[in-house]
Amino acid sequence: MTRRLPLPRRRLRAACFLAASASACAGVFAGAAARPLQAQAPAQAQAQAPAPPPVPAPLPRAWAAIREADLKRDLFAMAAPEMRGREGGTIDELRASMWVAEQYARLGLTPMGENGSWFQWFTIVRTRVSPTASSATVGGRALSVFGDLVANAVVPVEASGAALWLADAADTTVDVRGRIVATPVVAPPPALVRTTSYPTRVRYAEAAVQATMRTLARRGAAAVLIVASDSVDAAFDAISVQRARGNYDVDRATPRAAGASDRVAPLPQAGTGPTPSFLVRASMREALRQGAPVALSIRLERFEVPSVNVIGGLRGTDPKLRDEWVLYSSHQDANGVRLLEGQDSVLAGADDNASVSVAEFAAARALVAQRPKRSVLWVHHGAEERGLLGSRYHSAHPVVPLAQVVAVLNGDMIGRNHPDTAALLGSQPPHRGSTDLVNWALAANAKTGKFVLDTLWDRPTHPEGWYFRSDHLPYARLGVPGLMYTTNLHPDYHTAFDLPERIDYAKLLRMTRWLYLTGWYAANAPKRPAVDPGFRLER
Repeated sequence: MTRRLPLPRRRLRAACFLAASASACAGVFAGAAARPLQAQAPAQAQAQAPAPPPVPAPLPRAWAAIREADLKRDLFAMAAPEMRGREGGTIDELRASMWVAEQYARLGLTPMGENGSWFQWFTIVRTRVSPTASSATVGGRALSVFGDLVANAVVPVEASGAALWLADAADTTVDVRGRIVATPVVAPPPALVRTTSYPTRVRYAEAAVQATMRTLARRGAAAVLIVASDSVDAAFDAISVQRARGNYDVDRATPRAAGASDRVAPLPQAGTGPTPSFLVRASMREALRQGAPVALSIRLERFEVPSVNVIGGLRGTDPKLRDEWVLYSSHQDANGVRLLEGQDSVLAGADDNASVSVAEFAAARALVAQRPKRSVLWVHHGAEERGLLGSRYHSAHPVVPLAQVVAVLNGDMIGRNHPDTAALLGSQPPHRGSTDLVNWALAANAKTGKFVLDTLWDRPTHPEGWYFRSDHLPYARLGVPGLMYTTNLHPDYHTAFDLPERIDYAKLLRMTRWLYLTGWYAANAPKRPAVDPGFRLER
């Protein structure tokens, strides 16, 4: 059953502003100038902003090709147990990628990958603490790396000596330089515990480790052993399975942040990087409090695995506009097989991100039936969950010139929460790259989903930083106008409970039509959407 969450009053007030803006955009369909979105801006600024280029008035006849039954069929297939959670960098992701390519072929798209295929291959560079080459002992007892001891960062360390028990991590009167410090985990400030995603016990434990290390990070300890409390101990296995995966990167890709390198960093060396810290089980407390001898030999390993972007295209009908492209974006990976939750250990990723994937299939079905003037590109980005690797790679090595991509319409999780609310990330400053594109999206919402739009998740002050966590980001960083369609996070996010039967398919149908119609407008407008003057992505 789909959760029907009430909309908080403060959020509803902000959302109704965007809903009103969407209604004002209805004049676009008659060729009239729409009032552009200026969230939290004075009316004078709204009136002075340039009007967007007009878009065709009639609703496309191919509208009927988007059907709820198709969405449900495809989603149950993509999030099936046989897909094993489609984890990036595994054979399961490759199996899912082949399935996506099969759907592209059935829809009548053209392969746009390498050598006439559907695929653009890239190499994931994975770096992790080696569970076999590393070792740790406390009081002569061997600890299982990631069983009894979890590395909080991927850094090597060789250290031994008696544990220095620090009853209060904030006690700065104790000289910890060069010592192996053991300290109980501290309770984190409530503001540090995010509750909008992942199980609360995991968020609490992560925040507690972070709060503990804040006081010890720059005091020169050789290593820090953080002893779990009972509440943190309850999340120990969940944290372990996350940390054991290590770090992922891709070479020669759009950097993670402005000014960063496009190269994979060399392996960290002992004594560099953050202070090595480890979460240990609560049962270790007494031995460490008594100053038991500790030996740590934590070594790293690096290896390469393949991943892939799946890319299909549809050529436009207008000889003058067909060399410009509208890019529909999703990701085919999820989070694989992890801990047993309920009756399942597969993180099926039904909402994240099979919901958007099947929406893109439906949009393709309609656009093939009635082709637009501009060309359309569909990209299922590989290894999004590993750090936007596929989109970072394709944006740096696009299959069509990036200057010819007029808009990126990306989605992430569009099938849950309140049936009448959604969010359009990139719709307000500082994330808004194109007022024209935003107004087309608002106009499409007025014709389709008629969602009340939540503005809070698009703000740079939102604790989840949701805008910065999906595949439109590398393109926006390179100046391509982009939007992210979402119905936001929920308690089943990245858990085994993100299942096909929990999707609100009526809502997913409306979200799909919204995505499709925005792309239709962008693909048929006489002029491409203009980039807002002075647009700068970084906070």
